[in-house]
Parts: sequence; C-alpha cells; structure tokens
Amino acid sequence: MSGLRDHRSRRDVTDPGAEVEDAAPGPAAGARTRAPARTTRSGAEMPERIRPMLARLASELPRGGDWAHEFKWDGVRAIVFARPGRFRVVSRHQQDLTHRYPELGPLGEALGAHAVVLDGEIVALDQDGVPRFQRLQQRIGLTAEDDVRRRMRETPVCYLAFDLLHLDGRPLMGLPYLERRRLLLDLDLRGPAWRTPEHRRGEAEGRAMLEGARRMGLEGVVAKRTDSVYERGLRTGAWLKVKGRLGQELVIGGWAEGRGRRRGRPGALLVGYRKGGRLVYAGQVGTGFTEADLARLARLMAPLARDRSPFDAGRPPPGAHFVEPRLVGEFAFAEWTRQGQIRAGAFKGLRTDKDARQVVWERPT
Repeated sequence: MSGLRDHRSRRDVTDPGAEVEDAAPGPAAGARTRAPARTTRSGAEMPERIRPMLARLASELPRGGDWAHEFKWDGVRAIVFARPGRFRVVSRHQQDLTHRYPELGPLGEALGAHAVVLDGEIVALDQDGVPRFQRLQQRIGLTAEDDVRRRMRETPVCYLAFDLLHLDGRPLMGLPYLERRRLLLDLDLRGPAWRTPEHRRGEAEGRAMLEGARRMGLEGVVAKRTDSVYERGLRTGAWLKVKGRLGQELVIGGWAEGRGRRRGRPGALLVGYRKGGRLVYAGQVGTGFTEADLARLARLMAPLARDRSPFDAGRPPPGAHFVEPRLVGEFAFAEWTRQGQIRAGAFKGLRTDKDARQVVWERPT
C-alpha cells in the first residue's frame, strides 16, 4: 500500500488514522442487494437519483486558505444509496452498478442503522496500493455473475467515499463542504473494500498533495471551496481539478491498421472531441494497448463500422477505417499541439461511464 501513503509519512492517504499494513483493501463477501427505499427512517425522503457535482479544469491550484484539497482518483464515479436492508451503487449516468461490484455490499451492513447517500469513486489498486484505471478495466462492463465473482477475486475494488449528501433523513447538500466532511468522517468508514480518503486545507498543503500525486502517478488534485454547497449535476468554479499529468476522455472515431503482428487489426485509434456540436479530429493513439485491449476494441468497433469519416473537422490519415463515434476512451498524452491535437498519446482504457456526445476539449480556466 505504499503508493497511497501520505506523501510525508507512512500513513495511507485514503484512510486517515489507519496504518499502511492494516489498510489493504481485499475482496469481501458479496451481499445480496435490493432496490432502494424512497424514504429514510425519519425526516426527509432519500433521493432516488443524484447526478454528481463536477469539477472544472484549472491550470493551477487556487490561492488562499479557503480551499480544501483531495487527490483525484483514477476510477469510476459512483453514488451509494444505503439504508438498513437496502443498498445500491449508481454510476454518474444513472446505471445500476450494484451487482457488478458485490464486494461493496457489506458497506451497507457496516453502516448499521444509518440511512445515507455517499458520493465517491470506485478504484482498483496495483501492487503498490495506487489506483490504476487499467486494472479497473478488468471489472468494467462485466455483468454475468460468474465473471464478476471470478474477477472480484483477481482484481478487487475499493470505494473511496469523499462526500456525504444525505444522512438519516437529513439532506446535506445545502451544507458547506467542511460540515459535510465532518459528518462523513464521523461515520468512520473503514473496511476491507471502502474508506474515506483524507482532505487537506490550505495552499501549502494543496501544493504538497499535487507533488505527491505526480510522484505516485495519480491524476492530480481536486480543490474544493470550504464553504461550497453540493450543486448536483453542475460543473462550477467551487470545485477545481488540477492534473498532475495530461489526459482526458476522447471519442473513438476509427482506427488505422497496424503493422507486423497487428496487420489486419487496429494499430492505432483515431480520436476526437466535441466542439460546438462538431466532432473534431484530435490525432491517433498507437500505444498503451494490451493484446486483450486490441481484441476487445476490434470486437466492439466491428458493428459500428461506417464508410465515411465521422469527424467534421481535421484530417484523419489515408486508408483509415471509420466507426460510429459512440465509444469513449481514456488517454494520457504529452501535450496539446497548436492545431488542437494530442502528441505522444497512450490508451488507458474504455470509459463505459461516459457519454460520447458530452466529450469536449478540456481546457484549463
């Protein structure tokens, strides 16, 4: 678990107060889940759907002491709805993920009599305890129970709960960030497949976390105003994400044939982003694939084949194979060129939780 240790100590940064040796998230026994109830044990109704609040991309951390900082995790965003006897995990786009990640089920039992709505991220850790999206790819998209159970043993996941939106009949989204965090920490969520990662306050702490993120290869840091309310479904300046490395989601619009062993198969993906309703070509990516990735991509792209380019702007290479622009991938790269294309791109994985129509060029504010 060394990867998620505090960047200045031996403590696991995902689990305040826990020692590294005790914090490794392993698989837990799955639990049978049921649909969520509409009401909590008292007070206001528990919401049935919540679209998570989003962060705006920034080129640097904000100045001043009115900000708290959290690591930006390399996983899948998920909202947890839990009350006694009922438990549900829902994606950013309202897909029910409960049965795909059965090791999260005992979290409902660990909450005891509480009725809560949590916001967080599902991650898969490497051997050093660092979240890696490539590992999570082995779990994303699995729906058959036998496949899920087998992969759960090989690649367990962990839920990192970083916000509390509803507690025992009390709506919390209108409370300031620090008050929500205090209530979340009071729940003491530490288990074999779940925990509450730390946050740090102040400009200096934010810089230290960003440097730590770069060293560990994490995505970066999210800065949140300490007085900010939770604005569901909105991307506002109250939450700012600063990346430790360049990367974003891009739409897959085709492929170029490979050479050698890849002849006749995809050797590079043609990618793009939306701008003003048009799909703009952003270049090709030919590294980062495993053989399993290539086989899966070929299988998924085959029924999407089309004759004409889906790109409304830019020039894909001659001889390219085009597909309907429905698949979304996560890519890392060295830089954006002046022409709006990526340089030295690498494939990280498919994003089944992202809508291809909403993928835009993420430019820092």
